[in-house]
Amino acid sequence: MHVNHIQTPISPGELIDKITILRLKKLHLTSPEALENIQTELSALEEIFEKKLHSILSPAIDTLIIELQSINASLWEVEDSLRIFERNQSFDTEFIELARSVYKLNDKRAESKRKINEAFGSSIIEEKSYGKINN
Repeated sequence: MHVNHIQTPISPGELIDKITILRLKKLHLTSPEALENIQTELSALEEIFEKKLHSILSPAIDTLIIELQSINASLWEVEDSLRIFERNQSFDTEFIELARSVYKLNDKRAESKRKINEAFGSSIIEEKSYGKINN
């Protein structure tokens, strides 16, 4: 049995989040096979974005998308750093601070996606189960 892909309703924020992550992967990964897979998925999602969302973009939404891209780039950098610490078996104060920053950045990411969904008037809004943490 072969399943090409599955269509499922998602929020604009989730679609844009996935696109920003795929763009990061495209910048950082080097395997030709991985890059081909990333480009296939990215092209499909960008096509949906162009058909469904592009015509209703605004400067405010553009700013939110840039913010989400920046948050995801920060998460990428933190995760890369954590893997270096893990490889070196170094679990010092810097490691702990980096590890804590993951959930803080993920909270910002969820908030950014929510703002995008609200800006588009989405009926699908992702909910997080964890409360806000005071820094």
